[in-house]
Amino acid sequence: MTTSLFDRVFAELPLVAILRGVRPDEVEAIALGLYEEGFRLIEVPMNSPQALDSIARLSRCLPADALLGAGTVLSPAAARQVRDAGGRLIVMPHADTAVVRAAKADGMFCVPGAVTPTEAFACADAGADAVKLFPAELITPQIVKAMRAVIPLSLPLLPVGGVTPQTMAPYVQAGASGFGLGSALYAPGYSAAAVAERARAFVQAWRAL
Repeated sequence: MTTSLFDRVFAELPLVAILRGVRPDEVEAIALGLYEEGFRLIEVPMNSPQALDSIARLSRCLPADALLGAGTVLSPAAARQVRDAGGRLIVMPHADTAVVRAAKADGMFCVPGAVTPTEAFACADAGADAVKLFPAELITPQIVKAMRAVIPLSLPLLPVGGVTPQTMAPYVQAGASGFGLGSALYAPGYSAAAVAERARAFVQAWRAL
């Protein structure tokens, strides 16, 4: 059985950079800085300014082993737009299996959002490559541990929401496989150098777990 690009980059560093609010004129420098720090999973949420333009730019400037795409993808039509812009990763805040199936049918990787085991299993059945536990402020490490009692380790679980380098360890101990990183990594106005510095802190914290 061949290993997918998602599996390979996830095994190396299971941290997804969420660039919510990033602009096309700054996205390349920020993403290249993330790449230099070891990040290979990068998403531009669809509610960012000209998100598809940013994705198209990243598809041209990042090396082939970077897996980039969009977050906050809410429909099959939006997933196709991401594909057409050069994205290969679909990240969702919700457990809409129609979007998962559409993304997989188009040859993309998909990480839908879930809050319950029912949603997580439905997404896995639809072909999800991993499941985003969102919002992580609601899904505590204790809840992740309870979910892991029934959800096999073969399905990666990624808490997303309010995650910092200091809060990762309890989630990993409870069974989390990785994380989606938002405003603690990038927020509008952060320079590429500032994002790279934050990325380095996250990578160091992950390697120390």
